[in-house]
Amino acid sequence: MGIRYQALSGVVGATPELTVSPLAERSGVRMAGEVGLATREVWERALEQAVNGDGDGDVYYLELSSVTFVDVAGVGALACAAQRLPDGRRMVLHRPPPVLRRVLETFWPDLSAIEVSMS
Repeated sequence: MGIRYQALSGVVGATPELTVSPLAERSGVRMAGEVGLATREVWERALEQAVNGDGDGDVYYLELSSVTFVDVAGVGALACAAQRLPDGRRMVLHRPPPVLRRVLETFWPDLSAIEVSMS
């Protein structure tokens, strides 16, 4: 079961969307779309799953290869969620969009609870 959210952005023909589906092979979620003001609530709910320990093990995977954009506030929400993880837990971001990596590297370069995987 996935969470799907759509909202009108005010731009004709544009419908920001973020879909979230559980990963079958490991603990975590697959996301597709963009993270911005219209979809932030869905993004933050998915991050809350990681913080609350949903799933097995010490690693929570965020498959982000189909996410096209994450705004700065979305990256901030990710960093805050990672800082609230229990000791020993971490999030692995699989193929996040370049802007997400750049903002993390710029503002949270020493955030050890997040690992970026490009493979």
